[in-house]
Amino acid sequence: MTFESGRSLQEYQMQAKQLFRKLNEHSPSRCSLEAGPMMFHYLIVQGVCYLILSEAAYSKKLAYSYLEELQAEFSELYGKKVATVSRPYAFIEFDSYIQKLKKTYIDSWSRRHLSSINTELQDVQKIMVTNIEEVLQRGEALSALDTKASNLSTHSKKYRQDAKYLNTRSTYAKVAATSIAFIMLMIYIRFWWLI
Repeated sequence: MTFESGRSLQEYQMQAKQLFRKLNEHSPSRCSLEAGPMMFHYLIVQGVCYLILSEAAYSKKLAYSYLEELQAEFSELYGKKVATVSRPYAFIEFDSYIQKLKKTYIDSWSRRHLSSINTELQDVQKIMVTNIEEVLQRGEALSALDTKASNLSTHSKKYRQDAKYLNTRSTYAKVAATSIAFIMLMIYIRFWWLI
């Protein structure tokens, strides 16, 4: 239904003609054939082959739905006349219906394609929001950890100062106790000789 440049339209037309030459009464009634980045989809009903060329990514379900709608309309309008046709392009006026239906399916596919893209974008957005929330929570946790580390640093400095003060005080107390003991010993020794 849609055409993508990369290979010329003539190449695809040649492939379609080769496909028509190879089809016979033993061919499957519906089939999809890969043609590079494109796909041929065909449907054979009552000796009439309905063929489309679409992008490979285009839904097979939609392609066959399109072909079935074409077949139903064509059979209704021209079904009894097919066997009596003697000249090529006898049903050229059917092209207006083909173009109208083609536009409907292309628009439908575009809407579905956009819808799937929007769904994917919404999923990505949800993931991003979740990731941002997690980063913010980690940031809060890191901030709390930083505050605790800062408090711990402050408390360790205070502990160091208190420990230094207590060590100094302990040293003074030991020196004082030793001095008092020494003075008492000296007084005792001095007065012991006198007694």
